[in-house]
Amino acid sequence: MTSWPQKSPGDRKVVIRRFILSTIFFAFIFIALQALYFAKDKASCAEAGGACFVPHLKGHTSNKNQGLVRVSDGAHGLGHGFPPLSTGYISEGLKPRYNFKSYEEYVNLQLRKTLNPKLRSLWTSKDWRRKVDVFSSVFQNLMNEGLLKPSDKVLCIAARVGQEVLALKEIGVVNAIGVDLVPSPPLVVKGDMHRLPFKENSFDFEFSNAFDHALFPALFASEVERTLKPGGILVLHLALKQRPDKYSANELSKVDPILYLFKNFEVVLSKDVDAFGLDLEVVLRKPSTQVIDNIEAGRCPSSGSKSQILARAEPLIMEEPLKPWITLKQNAENIKYLPSLMDISKFHGFVYIDVGARSYGSSVGSWFVKKYPKQNQKFSIYAVEADDAFAADYSRRKNVKLLPFAAWVRNESLVFGANPENRAAEGDIGMGRIQSRSAIDNSNSMLSLPSVSKFKNVQGFDFSEWLIKTVSVDDFVVLKLDIEGTEFDLLPRMLETGAICLVDELFLECHYNRWQRTSSLRTSKFTRTYSECVSLFQALRNSGVLVHQWW
Repeated sequence: MTSWPQKSPGDRKVVIRRFILSTIFFAFIFIALQALYFAKDKASCAEAGGACFVPHLKGHTSNKNQGLVRVSDGAHGLGHGFPPLSTGYISEGLKPRYNFKSYEEYVNLQLRKTLNPKLRSLWTSKDWRRKVDVFSSVFQNLMNEGLLKPSDKVLCIAARVGQEVLALKEIGVVNAIGVDLVPSPPLVVKGDMHRLPFKENSFDFEFSNAFDHALFPALFASEVERTLKPGGILVLHLALKQRPDKYSANELSKVDPILYLFKNFEVVLSKDVDAFGLDLEVVLRKPSTQVIDNIEAGRCPSSGSKSQILARAEPLIMEEPLKPWITLKQNAENIKYLPSLMDISKFHGFVYIDVGARSYGSSVGSWFVKKYPKQNQKFSIYAVEADDAFAADYSRRKNVKLLPFAAWVRNESLVFGANPENRAAEGDIGMGRIQSRSAIDNSNSMLSLPSVSKFKNVQGFDFSEWLIKTVSVDDFVVLKLDIEGTEFDLLPRMLETGAICLVDELFLECHYNRWQRTSSLRTSKFTRTYSECVSLFQALRNSGVLVHQWW
């Protein structure tokens, strides 16, 4: 039997020593390579203006004003405060391409394209001129069709190195700017498509060929809607037939999700294009706001005493509140009710009308009956509520007359219910604005959404006509409107007919795309902005209407 030689204790120590030294050597090589990689990466960031996102780096401080995180080397991390990554996709026609674990992961993917030295070299050399020429042709066609004007203020979203901005300037649109994660002065400023660094209603025209790079498509749409002026034009270049590049965050296979996201926009044009892998051009127009002009044009007769009362009214909240559900409720304590400013006993009759009354306890009983200063006068009370779920409640109230209809601009059959995106939270009906049946039919045919069976049929009535027949100038009339955005339809009609001049005191809840309680997003239920609501209140007061911001 062969005997194997046995290693001495000294030999075993040599083996262990060699193993330890080898481990240390390879660890040193690994650390050196890592250091070389980060040094090269940092150099690329510096070359691009210091805009790289550096995750999990100690020593950063929060910049609350901009919603950014400032990293110790001067870089910025964008996107803090965004919703969970599981949100934002609305149909099978719009799908996420990656399962990002964090917003930082998404940003890093975008920066790998933007900061790629080979791509940047290509973008700024021979490919630059070719792209500028293609964009020039696109914008010139839009100008020929009257959709773009030389005087327009234009924003190009996710403009990379700004070829589209230069193209606009070359065809005479000098007031154009681009925005991207990495700035390219002077054509492109720094910003995130999900949180554009511009004020409301800033641009006449916006363009983007990077919708497929939006991690939160609904937030992208919300920011466009916020920054685009009423009547402004949005042009999107999309990839439907071709698969987008590897840096895209979403994949669009139908145009329906675009129409869904911009459901209140008018579809102006849709045509095939051949533009750098994108094959469809969609042109949308944001609704114009004629409401303010109409109200300003139709003033109510105003006496000297009424002018003095309007001057004594509580000031409007001019800046948008971050927590409107708190701010506007607290503002009720500052309201100067008309009976506290004048003697109302000279009037012959006293009428309170609650439009969008919901249940008796919602506002009729909990606020007007208990809290409104009536100077011991007996008021006739009308509750206008289209949802028949509350009819039984009012049948027990002998002091209130229920009008089970929808206050509208004409007498016609309507549908009433929650918009599709709100059904998950509110159920099949929920609180939603009234709409014509034809509008719902058109929406369903375009978007392949559930049928109008999800909505209730209600009878709309010409509220202005009813008001003129019901009250007179000798009556003291208090009106509360909470009609889920329909105020932008109803008030111009009341000005047109003069019905608004019969109202002595108006409590108006103006519905806009306000911040939500449970997320960092604005609501997608309403498209109006807070500035439009403020303009509406100012126009009403300028027209001689004592209106209060209600909640």
